[in-house]
Amino acid sequence: MFVLGIETSCDETAASVVGPTGVLSDVVYTQTVHAEYLGVVPELASRAHAEKLSSVVQRALSQAGLRRPDAVAATSGPGLIGAVLVGLSFGKAAAAAWGCPFLGVNHLEGHLLSPLLEDPAPAFPFLGLVVSGGHTQLYLARDVGDYEVLASTVDDAAGEAYDKVARVMGLGYPGGPIVDRLSKGGDPRSVPLPRPVVKKRDLDWSFSGLKTAVRKHQHQHPDTRPEDLAASFQAAVVDVLLDRVLRASRRTGVTRLALSGGVAANSELRERAAQLPLQVYLPPRSRCTDNGAMIAHAGRLRLLRGQRDPLSTSARPGWPLSQLAVPEAS
Repeated sequence: MFVLGIETSCDETAASVVGPTGVLSDVVYTQTVHAEYLGVVPELASRAHAEKLSSVVQRALSQAGLRRPDAVAATSGPGLIGAVLVGLSFGKAAAAAWGCPFLGVNHLEGHLLSPLLEDPAPAFPFLGLVVSGGHTQLYLARDVGDYEVLASTVDDAAGEAYDKVARVMGLGYPGGPIVDRLSKGGDPRSVPLPRPVVKKRDLDWSFSGLKTAVRKHQHQHPDTRPEDLAASFQAAVVDVLLDRVLRASRRTGVTRLALSGGVAANSELRERAAQLPLQVYLPPRSRCTDNGAMIAHAGRLRLLRGQRDPLSTSARPGWPLSQLAVPEAS
């Protein structure tokens, strides 16, 4: 089964074809219009998706050597509602025109299962750390559709904290890659920053206080080298992310860890995760940010189990994985 996947949940317009042998095409257009606003503007994102999606889908099909797929999968949430609607509407219309099955995919499930596209791939059960600009969560993935949330952020996501710190430091947007590059020339021990702990749920994260600590230090010590402040901030983020992973592994007994999401492209997170006493699966950086391959893949796994969605499927801006049904094996 060859599945066309469409992703438009935020600021990447993406389409991909995934088949029995893996990814046949993966086309991503990253919107640049948001840089001057230092963050994603929802209305501009929706308009850019509407302008680019048709050509992105055509390129994905052409690169895969297909005139039409066997099925269409499109992100139906979570994400920016207007942006999600563009891709979801296009996907449903395409499925209707081609007379093929349609499936609405949960964006987070796409990220979580994306390491399964790689070789080697993690076997179930595994711990899935989904860390991006909008989400920072740790899951116990037992099977397709069977996920338990072990940890979540109570305020900012890690990627959001990177963007806000970059803004405080006057570095530009998006903040993650900029801070990562800058940190390579700094001393991660030079600026004392907190490692926040959430008392009620000790596996959860809180990045808001860390962001505030950076802003406070910047105000009180304006002569601090930007490289040192960036390196110290990044070290704190990676420390707390991996601390929760290790504790979750000890509690569950699960020793396989798969990273996904935009922050999974961060150099320090990847280097230090690879040194953990776990089986660690790191997707290529091109598969970390939002992409159509993860949507096509997650949709294909469910389609192969007999799941189909009606064309009346609606967009869901908030759609936690805990509300996903477990597909029955056909």
